[in-house]
Amino acid sequence: MKSLIITVLKYQFMKKFVFVLAFMLIGGMLSAQFVKQSGTDNKCRYMPKNLAYTHENKSIYSLTNNYDVKFYWLNIALERTSTTISGVVTINAKVTTASLDSFIFDLYSGLVIDSVKINNIKDTVIHTSDVASALVSPALPSGSNFSAVIYYHGNPPSGGFFTGISHGTSPSWGNEVVWTLSEPFNAYQWWPCKQDLTDKADSSWVFITTDSTNKAGSNGILTNVITVGSKKRYEWKSHHMIDYYLISATVAKYVDYTIYAHPAGTTDSVRIQNYVYDNAGCLPYFKNIIDTTADFIEIYSNLFGLYPFIDEKYGHCMGPIGGGMEHQTMTTLSSFSFDLICHELGHQWFGDHVTCATWSDIWLNEGFATYCEYLAYENLGTHADLVSWLSQNHSSVMSAVDGSVYVPPALTNDENRIFDSRLSYDKGGAIIHMIRFEMQNDTNFFNTLKDYQIDFGDSVATGLDFKAEAESHSGLNFTDFFNQWYFGEGFPTYHIVWNQVGDTVTFTSTQTVSDAGVTPLFKMLMEYRLHYSGGDTLVRVYQTANTNTFKIHTHRTITGFFVDPNDWVIDGGATIVVGVEETDNPVFFSMSPSPCTENINVFLANGQKTMRNFSICDITGREIYSVMNNQQTVSINTSSLARGIYFLKVTDGSNFLSKRFVKQ
Repeated sequence: MKSLIITVLKYQFMKKFVFVLAFMLIGGMLSAQFVKQSGTDNKCRYMPKNLAYTHENKSIYSLTNNYDVKFYWLNIALERTSTTISGVVTINAKVTTASLDSFIFDLYSGLVIDSVKINNIKDTVIHTSDVASALVSPALPSGSNFSAVIYYHGNPPSGGFFTGISHGTSPSWGNEVVWTLSEPFNAYQWWPCKQDLTDKADSSWVFITTDSTNKAGSNGILTNVITVGSKKRYEWKSHHMIDYYLISATVAKYVDYTIYAHPAGTTDSVRIQNYVYDNAGCLPYFKNIIDTTADFIEIYSNLFGLYPFIDEKYGHCMGPIGGGMEHQTMTTLSSFSFDLICHELGHQWFGDHVTCATWSDIWLNEGFATYCEYLAYENLGTHADLVSWLSQNHSSVMSAVDGSVYVPPALTNDENRIFDSRLSYDKGGAIIHMIRFEMQNDTNFFNTLKDYQIDFGDSVATGLDFKAEAESHSGLNFTDFFNQWYFGEGFPTYHIVWNQVGDTVTFTSTQTVSDAGVTPLFKMLMEYRLHYSGGDTLVRVYQTANTNTFKIHTHRTITGFFVDPNDWVIDGGATIVVGVEETDNPVFFSMSPSPCTENINVFLANGQKTMRNFSICDITGREIYSVMNNQQTVSINTSSLARGIYFLKVTDGSNFLSKRFVKQ
């Protein structure tokens, strides 16, 4: 899902010689163990064991765990003019407990249940607090297949982005639309269902009866359009496994614009069925960008494995949703743009085919879809596109110092935390790129993505499942990486002191972190560019402590030193001192407090009362404050600064020194 969130990722240029220095860390590694609890029909639950961070995988309503959904059939009536809904929903399921004496399902208490039949026998229903229970008599034994048919009608709740079904008018094109958005918890607001991520239905049908002037879009294949009096019924069918929140319905006056993709490795084509507003100017305006969907499908099929729903379709339904939602095989979106199309399409692999097992692991949906944006630019964009994408992505990540990509279980009832753009999307996408960098082997990296699709397709996964997949393909231990970047918080900043004597370059890398109370050290691969007359050399070293010293042997005379020149990793930048220790610098200073709230005090230890420039820059390097002063102690008011990370630079014209501080 993308709610007005456009993010960008990373690009690499490799020039000249590359030296790889391996520094092995021995001991202190946290081993990962997994317990796989078998469910039925390839549906499993996963729980990490003996890790630094643990969580439980629980369904929202545990009482629905006594059956396994096999099939959903929504046969509903909808118009583009309101969210009023009526119809019948059939749920075919299998009993998974010793016996089933009540059938429990989720449905908004404001909707009226007309009746419920279990195996064609009408049952008594209790419907309170958005949960309904139908008596099953006689009780069904374990392993029994049954069919529940629920007749209902009414007006779902309205208001807010996270609403199950909404009505609105496109502000740009004037078309009136009704659309659904069930993620994460709101399918129950418009249809009777079981809201459990780990229980995917084996197949689904969505039949929508509406005014004959409308078209109705949904999942799978449009198998029939039948005239029903003055109305039409659109019959969509899918035989692929699907999670409850990915089932959709969208109704408006549309035109059908269908194109095809031709991914390599198959003679089959992929139908791309677009329901575009019937406004005369709409399709011509978006046609060229819509056509790029075929390119994206072909690229992703090559990188991740063949489009998983190739025998059905991919498509788009327009609706004033304020972004996009990756409904399986038919995304709902407000408009068409490069980033939005490739993000939502990426979800068909990461989120739809493989779905996060818990909302704590939303990274597997949103982080990977965000990284799909980068991969699209890497294959179809320019270097300038990639640089801009990276800059925006890292600036977002480092706009605050706290928060983990992993959503703590206590916060998984908070939609805004689950879909935090900085953490789940931007940092989530960035750490996938960092995993690629850590592997130093694109073949291994993309084989990881392909086998992840094979191993967990039509099912669910946790972040630790992906960790195990990455370790299997790379031979690396990613425990430190995940504890730092996935479960941990913050990011590092570097201070480098280097010099060259003869053919030996020595540099000391001191790493400070933005949230030492949670993640005091980032053990990680880091890239440096050493510049010399006529060229440069890339060097990669592994940081194992907050301060490491490295030696590089080269016959070149090094004239410049750059940290993370290709922007592979999340870091707050670096200060670089050439040839002298920091304390020998004539403008050496200390400062306090950090974090600061109103003032930061600067103390200069060396030199006389000479005029110096004091400047503050944000993490992008943009200067936002500057003052000249000749005092040894200077107090700078920071109350007007927004919360975040900044750099204070002091220079006397010949010498300079920069240090990081945090504004609370």
